[in-house]
Amino acid sequence: MSSKIAIVTGGSRGLGRDMVINLAKNGNNIIFTYHSNKSEADKVVAEVISLGQKALACQLDVSAIKSFDTFVDTISDHLQAHEGSPNFDFLVNNAGTGVYGSVTETSEEAFDAMMNVHFKGVYFLTQKLLPLLNDGGRVINISSGLTRVSFPNVSAYASMKGAIETYTRCLAKELGPRKITANTIAPGAIATDFGGGSNKSDENKRAVIANLTALGRVGEPEDIGGVVAFLCSPEAGWINAQRIELSGGMMI
Repeated sequence: MSSKIAIVTGGSRGLGRDMVINLAKNGNNIIFTYHSNKSEADKVVAEVISLGQKALACQLDVSAIKSFDTFVDTISDHLQAHEGSPNFDFLVNNAGTGVYGSVTETSEEAFDAMMNVHFKGVYFLTQKLLPLLNDGGRVINISSGLTRVSFPNVSAYASMKGAIETYTRCLAKELGPRKITANTIAPGAIATDFGGGSNKSDENKRAVIANLTALGRVGEPEDIGGVVAFLCSPEAGWINAQRIELSGGMMI
């Protein structure tokens, strides 16, 4: 049986890297994007190949909407040449950045940067890729625990993730006739370099998070990728239009 193909944005490090590796372990070929760190992307390609699957890393700025046509053409040509068809099976919109600031301090430029990466970029990249997505495929968008609980200084980021959750439900409705599911996962506090990396390096913050979490620790990237891989498995085909929080029971 031929491998299915997953496209993951922001797959060179952090949560995205763990998603790529778990998808490959499940027997999927991978195309993933990276923003600027080609050496890290190359390491992930080598790891996927070591698992017996194909991998391609493509540079993409997910906020640069005008570059999407060229990106999609590159993907389509690659798939046609190496898989015999321009189509793929799973889209994981993971790429993101963290910008923090209070409601009173957030600039229009910072707001637009958040919107372009986390909402507008996801919206229009998905739109461009849908013609290549096989019927029966999956779309997984990444939200955040911050759409359920509120903290200071995250209003722009959290608002974009709230938009993504609404968008994903609409997507599930529209793609239903094609038997394509659309879901969001909402990670809680995870120890990565995201947003300055304080969840990994700030021991005081880590202790506070652990105390707020039923399972008593900060999340790790390894807590997330396997769930994404599961959502792309045959067993998960009846899960649709859902927000799945992966937070260890934070602030329940």
